[in-house]
Parts: sequence; structure tokens; C-alpha cells
Amino acid sequence: MINLSQRMVALGTAKSEIREAFAFAQARAAAVGPEQVDDFSIGNPSVPAPDTVKELVHQLMDTVDPVKLHGYTPAQGEASVRQALADDLNRRYGTGYTADHFYLTAGAAGALCCALSALGCPGDQFLTFAPYFPEYKVFVESAGAQLVAVPARLEDFQIDFAALEAALSPQVKGVIINSPNNPTGVVYSQETIRRLAQMLGEKSRAYGHPIWLISDEPYREIVYQTAPLPWVPDFYDNTLVCYSYSKSLSLPGQRIGYVLVPPQAEEADLVYAAICGAGRALGYVCAPSLFQLVVARCAGQTADMAVYRRNRDLFLDALRSMGYTCAQPEGAFYLFPRSLEPDAAAFCERARKYDLILVSGDSFGCPGHVRISYCVPTEQIQRALPKFRALAREYGVGG
Repeated sequence: MINLSQRMVALGTAKSEIREAFAFAQARAAAVGPEQVDDFSIGNPSVPAPDTVKELVHQLMDTVDPVKLHGYTPAQGEASVRQALADDLNRRYGTGYTADHFYLTAGAAGALCCALSALGCPGDQFLTFAPYFPEYKVFVESAGAQLVAVPARLEDFQIDFAALEAALSPQVKGVIINSPNNPTGVVYSQETIRRLAQMLGEKSRAYGHPIWLISDEPYREIVYQTAPLPWVPDFYDNTLVCYSYSKSLSLPGQRIGYVLVPPQAEEADLVYAAICGAGRALGYVCAPSLFQLVVARCAGQTADMAVYRRNRDLFLDALRSMGYTCAQPEGAFYLFPRSLEPDAAAFCERARKYDLILVSGDSFGCPGHVRISYCVPTEQIQRALPKFRALAREYGVGG
């Protein structure tokens, strides 16, 4: 028998509930017809990329030497691209970033893996807040560290600071936040970020080493509230920002994002060097060259986010009127209602009788809830609402 990494075998054979649900939906659609199946399992943007993206791709293909266009860039990304991204953030947030503060990656996943691998050492812990994106555990453990989930504050999914303080220890190297959040859609308030920064600063001084704040921000531009989204490095110096254009520009298949190391971070040059080293070790050097140029010229633009707001309003109001309980999502494109029985997996299985495909909150470290992805055509939501009502009535909920 061949000798393989048993951890990698386990990862490769483990069931991903999100992917399993998506595969089930596809198989079911093939059997009964796609118009019968309402799949809310996966966060794949349903609005097209801005017209600018298509125009730029054609322009670049027609005008740039193909050897250069499709060739290698520097490992951390083309300097002019990184400077364009810096200029965009400087305009929006009044910052003073330069190209040398950005490392371009294969999406937010690549950004997180580089950041965590740069920071993580054996025996380190990273904290995050339930519910959380399931791959955080994979990324953290691949960096040789341990992920610890801080329990959720279920009424609004803001941070439970008493629970956070109980989880903090000298072994904690960093804290991962995701706002707007997958799977809840909740946005951390400015007061939440301020309190978090204050607590991490106090504990860093007490422990004699920095606790890093890793801000995972693929949904930064998908925000519905009127209050501005806090720019986390303004509140906490030792912040690393991980970003992706998958959601804002509807480019999930192009795998383009970045890690930002703000200059005020402790030993920022050394941290940046470690991220470069992590990219080298992980094989993430040279993000896709064509789409480096595209995002540089589309910095600050977004796809049509009005569709997601319309879907949220329609879905949330309808579910609440049926008796479902759901925290207010002010960003991203997910709802995270309580399941109508304690076993969320059983609830999702019952929903499949109606060809409603949902994902249980167990996958996100938060039992008793389900994730509903509403980045789908609005007509699909309208079609599915009677099914949600019928499902609720099975539990004696609603009229």
C-alpha cells in the first residue's frame, strides 16, 4: 500500500455539506427538471460581471502583446496593478498605502492561506467567531496551528466579548473576522470593531506579543446598511486584510485577490516578507496575469448589487411573515434563519421533499440554523416561497 499523507486523504474524502448539497441539487434537476428544484446551497454570484470587465478583456486581448499578457508577473503581482489597488483604497479610506503593501493571490482563499502560513507556528491558536466559513479550520491547521471557535451571540451575531475574553490566551496568535459574514450576512458595527481592537490591544500588551487581526473581506462591497463599513486597519494597527474580487466583480472562477499588510502593522516589512515566503511555499506566486490587469482598471467598481438587496428584502420579509426567525443581514447574500427543529440537518433533509436545497448551520459551527444563499434569480425565490410556507406548516408554524 502506498504511503500517503493521511490528513490529505481525509480532507480529500471528507464530505463537504455545501458541495454535497450542490451536487444533489444538480442530480435532482437532471431527474425532475431544473424548474422544479430550488437550490439555495452555494454562494455563486448570480449577477454578471460589469460590462467594463468584458470590454477590458477584449481590449487587452486585442492590444497587449500575448506573450506579455499571459506571461509571468513578479511573484507578488505586477507593481502597477498593486499601486492601482493602493490608489483606490487611498481614495476611499484616506490611507497612504503603496504597491509594496499588497501581495496578489488566487482569491481570498489564497490570501488567507498566505496570511495564516506567514503567522502560524506550532502551538499557536487562531480564534474565529461562530458561525464561520468551514475552510478556516483547514487553512489554520495547514499552517500548523489550531482553530478555536468562539460561541455565537445568537440574537444578532455580533461578537460575544465575554466569550472572546474567556478564549483569549498567550497561545492566541490571531483572530479571524468576516464582515459582512458568510453565513449570516451580519455586518460588524463600528462599536463592535472598536471594542474588539481595544481588547486585542490590551491582551497583546499583557502577553508581550501582538495578536493579529485577520479581516476576511470578500463581501466588503455587498452592503445594504446606510452606516459606512468600518475600515478595520483604522481601528487596529496589527490587521491583515484578505480580499477577493469573486463577489464584488462576480469573478469567482478567475481567482484573484490580495493580502494587504498596512505599514503601521508591527514589523510590517518582515510580515510582508513572510507572506511572500508563504506564497512561495504554497505555490501561490503570480496571480492570474490577465485578471491582474482587469482588476487594476476596475478598482472600486462592482457588479449590480441592487439585485441582491431586492432578493434579501423579498426573502427575509416573506420568511419572517411565515414564522421563521432570522437575524438581520446587512451584507453578503445569505440568510441564516433558525431551523424549525433543533436538528438542522434533519430540517434540511425534510426541505428536500419540496426540492428546497439548504445547508445546515452545523457546517458553520452553529447548530440549529440553516444557510440560505439568495444569489439566485429573483423568480426562483418567488417560486420557492410557497414551498417554505408548506414546510413551516409541517412544524405547526405560520398560518
